[in-house]
Amino acid sequence: MDILHLRYFLEVARQKSFTKASQTLRVSQPSISKVIKTLENELNITLLERAGREVELTDAGKAVFEKAQHVVLEFQDLASELSEVCNLKKGEITIGLPPMVGARFFPKVIGHFRQAYPLIQIKLIEVGSKQIEAGVEAGTLDLGVIALPASQEGFELFPFVNEALCVVLYQEHPLAGNTALTLAALKEEPFILYKEDFSLYDHILSQCQARGFRPAIACQSSQWDFIGEMVGARLGIALLPETVCKELDKDRFRCIPLTDPVIPWKLAIIRQKNRYLSFAAREWLSFTKAFFLAQNTNTSL
Repeated sequence: MDILHLRYFLEVARQKSFTKASQTLRVSQPSISKVIKTLENELNITLLERAGREVELTDAGKAVFEKAQHVVLEFQDLASELSEVCNLKKGEITIGLPPMVGARFFPKVIGHFRQAYPLIQIKLIEVGSKQIEAGVEAGTLDLGVIALPASQEGFELFPFVNEALCVVLYQEHPLAGNTALTLAALKEEPFILYKEDFSLYDHILSQCQARGFRPAIACQSSQWDFIGEMVGARLGIALLPETVCKELDKDRFRCIPLTDPVIPWKLAIIRQKNRYLSFAAREWLSFTKAFFLAQNTNTSL
């Protein structure tokens, strides 16, 4: 049994005629008769009886008629729903964003996407890179944004930011007069550091340990602004990306390049390889790639 069988049966029942149903459906009468016979054989019941020139439903036919109407309507609704999904009129996307990244890089692209696709719902989950990787791998997130390198394999990556971390000091700090600093020169300094679920936390600690020390951590945060204010309050030093450093008050802060080692801050959008991605999520990924590529092109001109 398929939807075509039910549609032909319903039309014959409504018209009470194979001939009229044939004209309405624009299908030959023998074809309709064959379909109805196939349906009766499959159900092992008689659905229609000829009464003179008209066709009448049997008791079993009436029961099938009632149910078939609902089935065909549901199928039509499903077809309409799928058409809207495939044509990107509606859908839902769940995206993982680190708190430090989302507010800085994504309001514009999300705003433009919402203007283009107003019925697609975007659900943002603000957590650190480690949790985002786990969510994308488990399938609870469609897409995510992380700081590279990824801690596990199996992701497709679209890098869109590549900067270096700078040392951020309060203006009167004894090291503020330097034009460059090494990590080893900071070994006695208290660090205002990221929280443990941020990949930069592990990366900075490993680089410190490679140079023979573990930094004293004065405070941890997931917010750029708070980290900056803690430095301004003279509670310690911080390592922040160039983009963030450009927005700090030059009268209060001194941002100095870190040269040994250069610690990169690379951001990428990730998705799980070989896993189905919805039409809406695929379009958001394509839309976002084009947005950042255009931004990078305009910046380099």
